[in-house]
Amino acid sequence: MNYLAHLHLGLHTPDALVGSLAGDFVKGPLKGERPEALENAVRLHRAIDAYTDRHTAIAQTAALFPRALRRTRGIALDVFFDHCLAKHWEQYAEQPIDSFTQQVYRALAQSHHLPEGLARIAPRMSEQNWLASYHEWSVVERALNGIARRLSRPELLDGSFQVLNQHYEQLEDLFHQIYPDLQVFAHNQSALR
Repeated sequence: MNYLAHLHLGLHTPDALVGSLAGDFVKGPLKGERPEALENAVRLHRAIDAYTDRHTAIAQTAALFPRALRRTRGIALDVFFDHCLAKHWEQYAEQPIDSFTQQVYRALAQSHHLPEGLARIAPRMSEQNWLASYHEWSVVERALNGIARRLSRPELLDGSFQVLNQHYEQLEDLFHQIYPDLQVFAHNQSALR
């Protein structure tokens, strides 16, 4: 799952929202250097990633991607699943997406605990409304191109958008199969903390 899904699946307090995003930017063990709610959200982010990677439906996607893209298919799927979540937001969330994303942007703007990489992109994320814009198909291509530019080997994502486009309906069905499982998993993990 990518940014929007991690935010939706986590708790919605300001520190937890920041932690849901920080999971992509904080590496290594958590040492209590940040608020507990933020670190718990990073732990949940990591658990969601591991659960998603092990989900049986994800294994089915390997055959859809050419061998050259199999190492990075998880990146492409994460972005695609955010697109699906934004597109079908009302099916999975009670709060309107615009209200939710504004809550996220406020939490980012007010936090003093943003990891460096997140602090760098947070203003653009808010100004360009990255989270709600995922419902637009063209944003998926732009997001993948942006991710590719940050990779040491950008060519590893070449052709990913075309694969997603070619198998759009099948992958969208897969999202609807996986996301409810993720909601249950995230709820149960949050209840343990």
